[in-house]
Amino acid sequence: MAPKSDSVEGIVLNFVNEQNRPLNSQNVADALQKFSLKKTAVQKALDTLSDSGHISFKEYGKQKIYLARQDQFDIPNSEELDQMKKDNSKLQEELEDQKKVIGEVEAEIRALQSNLTLEQIRLKEAKLKIEVREMEEKLNKLRGGTTLVKPEDRKEVQDKYSEKINQWRKRKRIFKDLWDSITENTPKDLKEFKDELGIEYDEDVGVNLQSYSELMAIGRKRKMGQ
Repeated sequence: MAPKSDSVEGIVLNFVNEQNRPLNSQNVADALQKFSLKKTAVQKALDTLSDSGHISFKEYGKQKIYLARQDQFDIPNSEELDQMKKDNSKLQEELEDQKKVIGEVEAEIRALQSNLTLEQIRLKEAKLKIEVREMEEKLNKLRGGTTLVKPEDRKEVQDKYSEKINQWRKRKRIFKDLWDSITENTPKDLKEFKDELGIEYDEDVGVNLQSYSELMAIGRKRKMGQ
């Protein structure tokens, strides 16, 4: 007589039959912790079920391995197995198709999420219209000959720029004189010596005194042509 389904033996028997694979008492106890079953109770149930013939077991040394009785399962014949393989292959193809469809839908969702909402588009459009209007107003002033920068402000900026260029040129000359004096009789490679001291030339950081000086000259020419 089969044990009641809600008894310890019934719970253990149901699990062993569902798994239908070799199990030891620890495997069963770990899996049935959700039923608050202790290992000793599980072991007792396994022994009771094996003694009553509800499950099979084999001994390997000191360990017992339990297995569901195979005579309770319908074993398919060769034709049924072939049909099951075909059905499985068809299901695998359908699964791949579904995965592909899901991937396309997810890609479409990501694309839609990356687009601006209607409200965001309207806000951006309003902002761009304001910027365009401001630029048009500025352009109209320039076309009408309006001076946007006062002559005295321009002169102040040019004077400050000229002063900085002169200081830059002066410091370069001072450094060159000192560097030539220090390295005049040194046996070291000058590039390695420079790197060792952590010295950087203008060119090392992407700037050039000549190009900035030419900007100042261009400014003067524009002033003369006005």
